[in-house]
Amino acid sequence: MERLKVFFAGIPYELSDDTERHYQAIFYVVFALMGQFIETEIRSSRGRADAVVKTKERIFVFEFKLNGSAEDALHQIGEKGYLIPYRLDGRKLMKIGVNFSKVTRNIERYVVAGT
Repeated sequence: MERLKVFFAGIPYELSDDTERHYQAIFYVVFALMGQFIETEIRSSRGRADAVVKTKERIFVFEFKLNGSAEDALHQIGEKGYLIPYRLDGRKLMKIGVNFSKVTRNIERYVVAGT
């Protein structure tokens, strides 16, 4: 996440459209270029997770907010049950709430919780 902050800081402000989808798209491209399996807008019975990254040992479920709070994003993962489809997978499940700031055009705060 700290490397992503550095990356976002280098993006010229003219290229930002100040939407949550903008940050989600960049997030997707970065993880895909790193060779990580990433999916976005993962539908479940109660909503959509913004991004899911699967590694050999872990599954990371991300929820993004723009000018909200990382805590609200983390809460949404639990409230909407975004981890439930992965419970029997055997990998460690991680949930990450991320808040982006329109002012700084960067990650303002993130919160990580494991299960």
